[in-house]
Amino acid sequence: MTVDVVTGAFSYTGRHIAEALLERGREVRTLTRRPADPTHPLAGRVDRRPLVFDDSLAESLERADTLYNTFWVRFERADTTFARAVESTRALFAAAARAGVRRIVHVSVSNADARSPFPYFRGKAETEEALRESGLSHAIVRPTLVFGPEDILLTNIAWALRRLPVFLVAGDGGYEVQPVSVGDTARICVDAGAADGDVVVDAAGPERLTFDALVRLLVRATGSRARVMHAPPRVALAVARLAGLLLRDVVVTREELDALRAGLLVSDEPPRGTDRIRPWLEEHGSELGRSYTSELARNFA
Repeated sequence: MTVDVVTGAFSYTGRHIAEALLERGREVRTLTRRPADPTHPLAGRVDRRPLVFDDSLAESLERADTLYNTFWVRFERADTTFARAVESTRALFAAAARAGVRRIVHVSVSNADARSPFPYFRGKAETEEALRESGLSHAIVRPTLVFGPEDILLTNIAWALRRLPVFLVAGDGGYEVQPVSVGDTARICVDAGAADGDVVVDAAGPERLTFDALVRLLVRATGSRARVMHAPPRVALAVARLAGLLLRDVVVTREELDALRAGLLVSDEPPRGTDRIRPWLEEHGSELGRSYTSELARNFA
């Protein structure tokens, strides 16, 4: 019997892909860097193997029909670099070819571009090209701004709005985002895995709004009394870095802020997502941001 393999099923997007596969009656295995956690909702429901980029990787992909790859890094830190992530992804695709995997669904990012000024987006474009060069049947899914329970960005903005008297928006806040729910993202990925043909599709939601408007939706959803103010990007970044020191985390990087302001988290394709962020915030705003979610604790510990 074949199995579908998801990298990072005990993380965020990977978890929702794994759950969507299980709902469709698929057997699921995960390749993960996380230690075993018996309290995780997927514990005992998926076969767990370590995500290590060595000769054992092909063996971990035995019997795999479709590989759903969510592996990537948000920013560079110590020996965790985009270049190393690209090489690890190449190794994963090569192992999939040796193991006879039928199809790969690769989670990339909206507006990935080999000529991008941003290393994150260039690196994603490199992994896309590596998949094309593998010769395997594949789908590349490019999400915009993913939202949902326990996401880092909206959770931590809401956390700040609940605790601070002022929230700074970099620049005029007029740059657009196009939020897509993590549930829609997972569905788009699983649909792409069940299809045939080599495709590149965006995973984007039905609403485009400015970042300033998104923050103000969060203000209303959380009942925050914080005053939303605009500041030069260098000032907003300096404040974020100070917050990162206090929280022992990386709140936002210069590249992330610049990419956000460049409007890269939107799509020119008809939206494949159907979940609208406004009603989602109205429903979940009361619990959103009650606790802080650390990127370093989640993915670098």
